Amino acid sequence: MLKTQDLREAARECFVCTDPHRKCELTVQTLAALFDGWLRVPGADTLPLALDTPGRPERPNLVPPRDVPQRGLGSVEGRAALIHAVAHIEFNAINLAWDAVLRFSGMPEEYYRDWANVAADEARHFGMLAERLEKFGHAYGDFDAHNGLWEMAVKTSDSCLARMALVPRVLEARGLDVTPGMIARLRSVDDDATANILEIILREEVAHVAAGSRWFRWCCEREQLDPRETFQKLLRERVAGGLRGPFNLDARRAAGFDEQELASILT
Repeated sequence: MLKTQDLREAARECFVCTDPHRKCELTVQTLAALFDGWLRVPGADTLPLALDTPGRPERPNLVPPRDVPQRGLGSVEGRAALIHAVAHIEFNAINLAWDAVLRFSGMPEEYYRDWANVAADEARHFGMLAERLEKFGHAYGDFDAHNGLWEMAVKTSDSCLARMALVPRVLEARGLDVTPGMIARLRSVDDDATANILEIILREEVAHVAAGSRWFRWCCEREQLDPRETFQKLLRERVAGGLRGPFNLDARRAAGFDEQELASILT
């Protein structure tokens, strides 16, 4: 049972929670309370409530991306490591969604509803992956992981426009690109159960990236900026090496990338 009738207070409770499964429970409860009309959405004059560090368990151990071991999917341990890596992304995505609610004030009510909904989707994804990981004799925290997703959140903490551009439309969109290949590789080793979970996640992540596209463009309009030029400028300034293929163009189109943006990515 939630202890507050304020969305941001409920979001803060979800954000700081260190137990992954409790965080997921609180997130689902918060979304249900929001859509039942129980929680107040922040008004235009509400000050931001930014927290520096999300709640997370002591494990997994966080290491630089290059130090995360790469394992083949031909072994049980390799498939468990992949599931763990995706679960870690989904866990971070819960925190990112709640941070978007807490950190950025003065947005329309629908913005807060969108990111609460995203948080609940990510919590459900984490739950499916954690349950699947148990089938392999492992739990979340058993493998090293990196903190790249949250590091980008820190880099974009100064601007809702930058956050919408570079987290949903760069990092999460990368998931749209690489997940079909993971699904194919899993099916090639007869791990249909994991592949089926990733297909659900892929389908629902399109909507999450689309929310980023929608609110990025809203922020651009508010600041009287051209969205295409602004996105390219942010890529040049804040994404080392730019975007790299392969690209899932159909998924990116469904997630709000227009043809000119796709053309500029491919060149």
